[in-house]
Amino acid sequence: ACRSVLPALAVVLIQAAWVSAEDGGGGGGMEELATEKEAEESHRQDSVSLLTFILLLTLTILTIWLFKHRRVRFLHETGLAMIYGLLVGVILRYGIPSTSYHNKTPPSCSLKEGPVSTLLLNVSGKFFEYTLKGEINSREIHNVEQNDMLRKVTFDPEVFFNILLPPIIFHAGYSLKKRHFFRNLGSILTYAFLGTAISCFVIGNLMYGVVKLMQVVGQLTDKFYYTDCLFFGAIISATDPVTVLAIFNELHADVDLYALLFGESVMNDAVAIVLSSSIVAYQPAGVNTHTFDASAFFKSVGIFLGIFSGSFAMGAVTGVVTALISFQYILHCFPLLETALFFLMSWSTFLLAEACGFTGVVAVLFCGITQAHYTYNNLSEESTKRTKQLFEVLHFLAENFIFSYMGLALFTFQNHVFSPIFIVGAFIAIFIGRASNIYPLSFLLNLGRRHKIGGNFQHMMMFAGLRGAMAFALAIRDTATYARQMMFTTTLLIVFFTVWVFGGGTTPMLSWLHIRVGVDPDQDLQPCGDSFQVLQGDGSQQEGQSKTKQESAWLFRLWYTFDHNYLKPILTHSGPPLTTTLPVCCGPLAHCLTSPQAYENSEQLRDADSDLILTDGDLTLTYGDTAITANGASSSSGPKGLNGKRNGSTSEEALERELDTREQELLSRGTRLVFPIEDHA
Repeated sequence: ACRSVLPALAVVLIQAAWVSAEDGGGGGGMEELATEKEAEESHRQDSVSLLTFILLLTLTILTIWLFKHRRVRFLHETGLAMIYGLLVGVILRYGIPSTSYHNKTPPSCSLKEGPVSTLLLNVSGKFFEYTLKGEINSREIHNVEQNDMLRKVTFDPEVFFNILLPPIIFHAGYSLKKRHFFRNLGSILTYAFLGTAISCFVIGNLMYGVVKLMQVVGQLTDKFYYTDCLFFGAIISATDPVTVLAIFNELHADVDLYALLFGESVMNDAVAIVLSSSIVAYQPAGVNTHTFDASAFFKSVGIFLGIFSGSFAMGAVTGVVTALISFQYILHCFPLLETALFFLMSWSTFLLAEACGFTGVVAVLFCGITQAHYTYNNLSEESTKRTKQLFEVLHFLAENFIFSYMGLALFTFQNHVFSPIFIVGAFIAIFIGRASNIYPLSFLLNLGRRHKIGGNFQHMMMFAGLRGAMAFALAIRDTATYARQMMFTTTLLIVFFTVWVFGGGTTPMLSWLHIRVGVDPDQDLQPCGDSFQVLQGDGSQQEGQSKTKQESAWLFRLWYTFDHNYLKPILTHSGPPLTTTLPVCCGPLAHCLTSPQAYENSEQLRDADSDLILTDGDLTLTYGDTAITANGASSSSGPKGLNGKRNGSTSEEALERELDTREQELLSRGTRLVFPIEDHA
């Protein structure tokens, strides 16, 4: 039998029960009255804690309005929410007196097994149930503060994963600008998958060196394994440039840079959470479970691929099922029911994936992309507006709630572990990891790209590697051990620094790097896919940026053709009728699967997403008397059309001259960052 110290809450209640028993054990009515008063007090404290967060969000919204009215851009709304959270945390921590119930020596008892999650005690013939709150250091058993408000405002980590994260991730996929995202898909996937893996292992190995240094100088008081360092590298590699993207959107910065940063952050969150799960699942055989084992390593790789592919499939299938339900128009006359069903189906995707052992973040992300691609086209006009506004509001509130809670948690979290060496090493490691991600991969991508990613874009991507809600949610999910508590504290400080410093410096950085702003995404002048028309630091254009050859991946070309000709007609009311795309022998099946609306709009064989991918001859641009197609061919109405090769050269020259003129106009109005001033007099 082992000697075990009961959890703090159990000790408090045991002492209260003993005191009651010593006072006579009678007075059942007085005990019931005390219980009712305790329940009423607990209810009041719950209301106060929720009211605190609502007031925080209200104050944040009012200050955001003031900042937008005054055109203040040095501090984003998320940084503002963290500041307000910090202030409230200071008040709760030091402004409310705390009481200590440990006036007597805590009783001890012998247990045959270790601590259990639920404990039943028989006190004077009455049974009491207690729940395990966690282990308390024996040296601090008399200093445990029982501040009820601090306990009330400390949420269960599952609240973040199951309630706050789903609307944030779903909105990212549902509001995706598909045209700019898919034409940069190759680069986005490279940065998100390969880049996140590089960042994870670079940060993990550097932090392992920091841990060894802490051991040498005597600053490490508990175990910290190599797998813990890799786990920290995975969670801190989840970028969340919400501040940068908000400023990009407000200033209408270069659409391709926006798409690249947004796409990388969305996919990167999904990769980071699956990568962290794979590292946790790494279990070598033998006595020492923290050594390298090839079989365990490949098992973790298999788990990564299995979880990601399974989550992707589950999200896509749920989106397709919702599209099929909305395809029947059964709820078009009831927009409220249609919106409610859309909302529930989308949220259930996250919970279904988690219940099946997959990752809800990946599932709900691809569910959002699938919903935007198929289901959105089937909704009634009122439901399309409602769903967009609903998830936009939920995204805004959930995100600001998380950032407010970050500020609050710096003072309300009870188990912070501040290690100056680890914190400084983490800051250095994340910068090195980000640089090892962006610059080498950009160099490799440029080897196969006709339109190179300029140095100014690479510097901006390096600068925009902020950490945010996903890193915080992954860190707070498990704070049971010394290593995880140190990770959580360090992650909080990294989020604060990157949001305040890098987020506030976005506007000056745009001007300093000469990145164009004031770009209309609907009138984007770039006819090329997965490409950048980058202005160099001196304002000159890169050679060959006016080529009109589409650089889309052949795999995506095949997917687009299949989707446009078969999936869109089956799942939506857009696209060509199946009778025009399926073989003649499939005529009856084609008539059965094709909606009447497709026949009514059969003259519009190209749907709204037809600009995502362009094959030869899909695009024709006319400048003066010159017509230019996507394959570089051209025709001229003048007498100078000598041969195809000569005409192609003339076409590119004409296009280049036209783009040069318009690009200089964008440069002249963009890089100065001149903002209009409204006259409110």
